[in-house]
Amino acid sequence: MPEPLHFVDACTEAHFAAMSAIHCRGWRATYPGFVPEDYLREVVTEERWIPFFREDYVTKRCKGLLLYENSTPVGCCNYGPIRSGPSPRQSEELVIDSSRYSGWGEVISLYVEPARTGCGYGGALLEETVRRLREEGYPGCALFVLQENDRARRFYERHGFAWDGTIQKVPFPHGMVCSDLRYIKRL
Repeated sequence: MPEPLHFVDACTEAHFAAMSAIHCRGWRATYPGFVPEDYLREVVTEERWIPFFREDYVTKRCKGLLLYENSTPVGCCNYGPIRSGPSPRQSEELVIDSSRYSGWGEVISLYVEPARTGCGYGGALLEETVRRLREEGYPGCALFVLQENDRARRFYERHGFAWDGTIQKVPFPHGMVCSDLRYIKRL
């Protein structure tokens, strides 16, 4: 019998689908008013990220981690080596400069089921991910958070991350541009 809360390394189609669905619900709960509404409605679907998670698993580009409560996935995180350069998965115009952090790890995404926020699941996922990155030999960890997402910014700060002064512009349809802040933590 598995423990009530346990981590699973994402490696199956069911895992990729669960992660994608959690991402979708997380985006739709977090970003209204910050990301174009039609983008959230038409592009951010429960299936959107499945091919990306599958490709990342096959190529070993990054890893997926699911947190389960009994048999129900309640949160997920993607992590791996820091991204640098064009990021066409998000936008053709998005280019990330991470040259200052060569050799670092990155929390690429972290989402918890919206109904389960505030239960400590995000903290458990983040701490486990940081532990794994440290164990893999990364000297530090970076992540991006939407500038207006005060709740997430406070969450990362409570876990020892600090804004490094970087503002990453993320273009969206209809000329909308979001500002992500890079947070870092030495491991």
